[in-house]
Amino acid sequence: MSSAFNFEMMASPGQALAWLQALRTEAGMQFSQLGFPSPRAEEWRYTNVSALAKKAFAPLLITDYALDSEWLKKYQLPGVWCLVLVDGRFRAELSQLQGLPAAVQVLSMADALQTHATAIESYFGKAVDSSEHGFIALNTAGFSDGVFVQIPAGLVLEQPIQCLHIVTQADALALTRNLLVVAEHASVQWIETFVGAEEAYLSVAVTEAFVGKNAELTAYKLQCESTKAYHFSGLYCHQARDARFTQHHFAFGGLLARSETHNDLAHAAECELNGLYLGANRQHLDHHTRINHLQAYGISRELYKGVLNDRARGVFQGRVLVAEQAQKTDSTMNNRNLLLSADAEADTKPQLEIYADDVKCSHGVTVGQLDEKSVFYLQSRGVDESTARNMLTFAFANEMVEKIKLKALHDQILAEVLTRFPQAGISQDWL
Repeated sequence: MSSAFNFEMMASPGQALAWLQALRTEAGMQFSQLGFPSPRAEEWRYTNVSALAKKAFAPLLITDYALDSEWLKKYQLPGVWCLVLVDGRFRAELSQLQGLPAAVQVLSMADALQTHATAIESYFGKAVDSSEHGFIALNTAGFSDGVFVQIPAGLVLEQPIQCLHIVTQADALALTRNLLVVAEHASVQWIETFVGAEEAYLSVAVTEAFVGKNAELTAYKLQCESTKAYHFSGLYCHQARDARFTQHHFAFGGLLARSETHNDLAHAAECELNGLYLGANRQHLDHHTRINHLQAYGISRELYKGVLNDRARGVFQGRVLVAEQAQKTDSTMNNRNLLLSADAEADTKPQLEIYADDVKCSHGVTVGQLDEKSVFYLQSRGVDESTARNMLTFAFANEMVEKIKLKALHDQILAEVLTRFPQAGISQDWL
């Protein structure tokens, strides 16, 4: 599915770095040849992005757009260090980094490519390759900015770091590239929030993460894009021996949104992926996970839930690969979908690819409507039918919200759930 972008006209950082320009050139050629992914590709069989080839999205050259301070406060969390990216570029005057320990490196990608080029070269493109598909190639070839975060060995950050992605104008193309490096025995909480004006635009964000020996990364993602927007984001993580990675992913916005989480696990590494997607009207929300158990004694846990109403479509493709040398792997994967309309659709495809013989792996899938017996039970206790259905639906979704231990983020996501919830009449008194 071909599409044309003039990469030479994009204001790209790191133009003096030969290694980066070589990667950009190769990725640009790959995108020119392949374009956006096609449903003919197995991992994109449920998601058709052909509409993007007909759109004229372009990077914005002027990035000093004045944001409403009250609107910004709605998404900037209290008690965090916050990095703000507007239309694909870092805005220092909107970011909040006061009190950040001096040993922690937190920079815009544009600045980091000038001051930490050697460190970035050793990681960039190592967790994901631009040949994977067209969105990654497009990002590699044309990313305008992003952030570089490096946590030194042994440091446990008490406050989370939030990366707030904002798109402000119609037909904008926001291409951001992030790099997270968590050294051995270090720990950090990373929050990505995606929001935008109520316009049609394309947001493409790629994050590469490297979690060192016995280190820990807890990642949160809140996708609240415009209901007219197109969204792609991916977090690609390498975990060293005994490293721990947890992600909580919430997808509520976007006309068409695709999110990927890929993890490579070394010896005794642990991975937990949790997700909730709420779709209404004609939203299409696609989630693709891949967990590669490369060495022995790895543990992975995965639970994604979807609530779909009207003509919304939810997609979950989860793949767990257990290499031959990854004996004693322990992995479970579950996807649960609740359909509130006869026109809603859930496509789910769990995959286990196992080459070791001493493992414990399982997966489970459900797609259905509310249990009528449960509805009847509540009615028999004096609850009207509409409220009973709302209570059961909310309880189904709220299980994922309750996993969040950061109060400010928990309250923000809960507010989004209550605002965007497919059914009317959800009461704060239930909480």
